Amino acid sequence: MAGIHITDIEAAINWWRARSPSLDGISACTEVRALAEVYGGMVWRHELQLDEDLLDGRAREAWLAWYRSTPDTPCIAICSTSQGDDVCKGCGRSFDEVQHWTVMSPAEKRATWRRITMEGTAWRFNRYAERGADEAAA
Repeated sequence: MAGIHITDIEAAINWWRARSPSLDGISACTEVRALAEVYGGMVWRHELQLDEDLLDGRAREAWLAWYRSTPDTPCIAICSTSQGDDVCKGCGRSFDEVQHWTVMSPAEKRATWRRITMEGTAWRFNRYAERGADEAAA
């Protein structure tokens, strides 16, 4: 299975902290505690990724709740793979990633998002960045 990157665990923790802030400045909600346990273990073991199947129930549900708050697809409706490109100029996904997106697991989708974001060459990150910004605001 695909690995969940430590930055996604951290983003999920921060999303939950904003959603359920500590009332006393010390305690954290159940979701933050579950994700923090995973995050701490990854830091301790110097791991950048964790197999998605290794998340326990509470941490998995907390991570999936955060995941559902993120845009599902990087598509900006400018698909050059339909014109024969191996990599879409609009979103940066490979032809196979575009074709199999609907059956990919959440961790596989996030791995693709991470790769295309790190590359930053797709039009969604430069020429048509406003389309990605509009999607994130929705």
